[in-house]
Amino acid sequence: MTERDTQREADLLAAALRQDSADLGLYARVLSANLADWLPPGAVQVARRRSMADRMAGREGTVTGLDVALGEQRLALRLDRERVVAEIRKEVRAVVLSRREVPLDEWIGALARALAEAAATNARAREAVERFLS
Repeated sequence: MTERDTQREADLLAAALRQDSADLGLYARVLSANLADWLPPGAVQVARRRSMADRMAGREGTVTGLDVALGEQRLALRLDRERVVAEIRKEVRAVVLSRREVPLDEWIGALARALAEAAATNARAREAVERFLS
């Protein structure tokens, strides 16, 4: 896959990811479930808040955060009182080299680029990209 193909795929992915971002709670739930299923084990960590009602009913609880590790890039999304906090970090061997809070739109673009780049070399990531685009 050429760099141009990767960029085109990243643009398509970003558009697909953006279309569902209006309801942030639903967006975080859908994104966390899909990414956790489609990416390699350990690449996605989901934080949840479980109420007593959730525990009694055997439900997983409400998604409050999402952390996606793709290569040296770590993309974190956290819901904080109906406000989304998006962060992009660069990590090497669990050492954070840089960290910056970004607007949701920029975070979505970074996730799309990271997924497209991973899809070029990883069959499971390729599958995730194809499912997002279909």
